[in-house]
Amino acid sequence: MRHVLEFLTRLPLPLLYALGRFAYFVAFRVLRWHRELAARNLANAFPEKSEAERAAILRQSYVNLGQTLAETFWGYGASAGELAKRVSIENPDVINRFVEEKRPVLVLTAHVCNWEWLLPGVGAQFDIPIDAVYKPLRVASLDAFIRGTRSRFGGKPIPIHSFLFEVMRRAGEARAYAMVADQTPPRNMDKFWTRFLNQDTAFFTGADKIARFLDAPVIYVAMRRVRKGHYSVRLHVLVEPPYEGREVLDVVERYARQLEGEIRASPPDWLWVHNKWKYPKPAVEAEPRKRRRARRAA
Repeated sequence: MRHVLEFLTRLPLPLLYALGRFAYFVAFRVLRWHRELAARNLANAFPEKSEAERAAILRQSYVNLGQTLAETFWGYGASAGELAKRVSIENPDVINRFVEEKRPVLVLTAHVCNWEWLLPGVGAQFDIPIDAVYKPLRVASLDAFIRGTRSRFGGKPIPIHSFLFEVMRRAGEARAYAMVADQTPPRNMDKFWTRFLNQDTAFFTGADKIARFLDAPVIYVAMRRVRKGHYSVRLHVLVEPPYEGREVLDVVERYARQLEGEIRASPPDWLWVHNKWKYPKPAVEAEPRKRRRARRAA
């Protein structure tokens, strides 16, 4: 398996794009992989759009996913200079300020555009170690390949089960801690509920806890597709210390709002095949929100 993956990283990008187009055709047209789930997600998120508009978004999201797969393999073998040409950072001064101050930074992003290029693409352009949380793969050879390719240019993938320990161990160091934070927490895990794309949606609470523990600023990394194989990245400061007096989980709420705006600006670039709404919000958790709204109205 690993040898096959390494072979793919050596192929030219045009050929990989052709393979990505084939993958799109098989997934979308033949296997109809997760199409029902993605279509339902789009219908719930954009009820104001026509069926034809949502169908166009659905198809383009699969096309984009095929391109992302192709670019991911190419990126694993690309040099720092090659990636820097394709991942342009609009406002690097935002993070450079914290690097100069030797402060830890929490970096949040999502499954938008080519998220696999973010860690090596950004790491190649900033002089700061980046610890990125990731979920280990079951196939050992594949997991080793992914960790090895993501570790270039200052990035260090850390398994999700040991991420908090590593954060505590390195507290006070000038590092960036990166999280793709739009996944859904398990039912039995602590979670934050908010309205997101017209639905009650659960988010992980770890970003807020880590930011407060490190007393670190939180940066959202927004990725925009400029043209095929080229992206623009803009850094947004969601919140900075001090955190005293701020509402608990304010970091997560700000993240949700920033991500929602990014998705609405370019719907096909989000990963709609991801099962973000795995379960409904329990009624026992919905009641306190109703009471808060009633108090505000009074």
